[in-house]
Amino acid sequence: MSTAQDYFSLFSLPRSFEVDRTALRARYRELQGESHPDRLAAAGEAEKLAAVQLSSRLNDAFATLKEPLSRAAYLLELAGVSVDEVSQSDLDMDVLLEQMQLREAVAEAPEGEAGLGVLQPLKQDIDARLKAGCRKFADSLEANNLKLAKKCFHELQFLDKLFREIEASEEQRLGY
Repeated sequence: MSTAQDYFSLFSLPRSFEVDRTALRARYRELQGESHPDRLAAAGEAEKLAAVQLSSRLNDAFATLKEPLSRAAYLLELAGVSVDEVSQSDLDMDVLLEQMQLREAVAEAPEGEAGLGVLQPLKQDIDARLKAGCRKFADSLEANNLKLAKKCFHELQFLDKLFREIEASEEQRLGY
């Protein structure tokens, strides 16, 4: 197995935003079992080092491919699009204003468990937007519209962050 392979090839998966997570998990376990450094206790130092490097690469690849946002960033990087460089054309002003309004709604939710009634519908709305954004990203990528795919990625970043903030706020209100 070559360490130069992209993460999809490493797991024998098609290079696509849509990933069969069950197949990914199964292939990860299989590859980790085959190449785990503990299996090479009697091997030479070079073989042990190679096994450690491969195990680390498998961990990185699995972590990247199992999460939609990191998978989207990786696919854009493979296409030669840097997600770290953000320009005005990558951000839609309406989306930014909407994000501010959603954040205000979260911030203004009543304290304690009373706020859960406000947060739950917001969370459901954000979840639906995340799913729609993922479909839009996948369609844009498939159409090789990398500019739109990058824009979708940045919108997904905002939504994902807001979703996590709502979850954290819910947990805090419930005393977790």
